[in-house]
Amino acid sequence: MMQPAKPIGQIPGIALLYGWLGLIPFLAPPLVGWLYPQAGGFATDLLVTYGALILSFLGGARWGLEIREPTPNVWTISLSMLPTLAALGLVATPALHHSGRLIGLAVALASQWVWDFSSTDIPPWYPRLRAILTSGAVIGLLFGAIILSVS
Repeated sequence: MMQPAKPIGQIPGIALLYGWLGLIPFLAPPLVGWLYPQAGGFATDLLVTYGALILSFLGGARWGLEIREPTPNVWTISLSMLPTLAALGLVATPALHHSGRLIGLAVALASQWVWDFSSTDIPPWYPRLRAILTSGAVIGLLFGAIILSVS
């Protein structure tokens, strides 16, 4: 059965639902660290780990979109690997203070959003979804950098 066409830019409900749910692990750790400072270390580790996983996931999403093409663009495939490498670097750098890791993840996610927003080879609704989710993620990471660095 044919489904009616969606207006350009309408975000599919399932993507929006899971996107909103995916913001909980960005927003809950700073709140937990603020309410229960004794849990600050765990909350920080959780936020760093989740931020790195999502950054890597977004690179994989771009890789997946490109690999559908009969002849994938080598630059897109190559650039889509950078979020995973950045995430690994931020997680594995022992000398970097937790707030530095969280700020680095926020900058990397914002950079990924710039790429997604300026791309023309993605679904028309994807930049809007990414703007909503990146905003929430960056807010959580930056609040985490502030709140969890003092807890």
